[in-house]
Amino acid sequence: MAQINRRRFLQLAGLGGLAAGFPYAATWGSQTKARVVIVGGGTGGAIAARYVKTLDPAIDVTIIEAIPQHTTCYMSNWVLAEMRDLDSLTHSYDNVKKRGINVIIDRAERIDTEAQKVLTAGGQSVPYDRLILAPGIDFRWNAIEGYDAAAAEVLPHAWKAGPQTVLLQEQITAMADGGVVAIVAPPNPYRCPPGPYERAALIAHYLQRHKPKSKVVIYDTKDAFSKQGLFQAGWERHYPGMIEWVGGYQTGGGIKRVDVAGRSMHTDFDDFRADVVNVIPPQMAGRVAVDSGLTDDSGWCPVDFRDLESTLAKNVHIIGDAIVSSALPKSAYIAASTAKVAAVAVVDHLNGREPGKPAYFNTCYSLLTPEHSISVSGVYEPVADADGQQSVVGVGNSVAVSPADADDRFQTREARYAASWYDNLTDQGFG
Repeated sequence: MAQINRRRFLQLAGLGGLAAGFPYAATWGSQTKARVVIVGGGTGGAIAARYVKTLDPAIDVTIIEAIPQHTTCYMSNWVLAEMRDLDSLTHSYDNVKKRGINVIIDRAERIDTEAQKVLTAGGQSVPYDRLILAPGIDFRWNAIEGYDAAAAEVLPHAWKAGPQTVLLQEQITAMADGGVVAIVAPPNPYRCPPGPYERAALIAHYLQRHKPKSKVVIYDTKDAFSKQGLFQAGWERHYPGMIEWVGGYQTGGGIKRVDVAGRSMHTDFDDFRADVVNVIPPQMAGRVAVDSGLTDDSGWCPVDFRDLESTLAKNVHIIGDAIVSSALPKSAYIAASTAKVAAVAVVDHLNGREPGKPAYFNTCYSLLTPEHSISVSGVYEPVADADGQQSVVGVGNSVAVSPADADDRFQTREARYAASWYDNLTDQGFG
């Protein structure tokens, strides 16, 4: 595939158009009314439902989601900087239903892949011909000694937006000036690779205005992180001396144990204490994927990247953060991109066609201040190794970050793009 420049990338990504980026210009009609069930009503699940129903209106499409409204995790760091509130990140399923998509508010507990039905906590058994699984992520509780679901009610992770976001915000607001906010960054792979580092910047933005003697310390398991050079330059420019990053090589691999009562963190060599402790634990695919036997030893879901069908179960396509680690980052935009690929593949399969070769698109914005954003974007395609195993790779030089020497005008424009990016992305699923 030829190299794709930034302008062509944006054209193909097609945030506003339902058919953009696909080789199809018309809808098709099924011979029979096939049943497509989508487990998970987040961004990926909602977009997948819309595409399936648009591409073939004859298909019966059902979303199964445990929570009556969806609050996006992406942009929730903005809440900590007083740039948005949670209500502005919360979306109903009213418009989804208006498209003729069924929405069941119930928790999917297990997928019976042999009988092809979804079993729910409310006792329902929902059959499918093809299933799209968008389970998001879950946490590896106690991977850090002392950190479990109960501990998260004291030392919040805030990596699923909602009450946890509010709890972290309240703790930062209540902290005395001169206090320390500690962020425990997780090991790869995890949802939103730049997220902990944007969070540090936006917490610092709040502290600089309200508690200027305070600081943020990031305790990392890793020796490097996404957009590191841009982040560190931005931290030094906007918050000199306020943000400290402690890499895995300095801590012997990161925080190994936490003490909830003492708000302390412990490595193999040192002990640390902070006034606010934000522990982002190691992650895996959402619980329903694990309990349904759709994950491998990594804790993530292996797929065939040509159509995102599970390599462990037939007629199950998996999208978003739950996919096994690859070149695709676990980002909101990749959730949307994989949703579109899976939707087209499902419609093709149900209509007796072989899906074409897909392309995957990503773009991700991270704010350093309300007026300074940095970004990464890329185009990816599936490839096969000598044994026929599928993976994805970046196309040419399409995977790139913001220029290090960008001027203020460029950085401000990227911040505006970030807000538009959010509106366009959520509109595709919930608008």
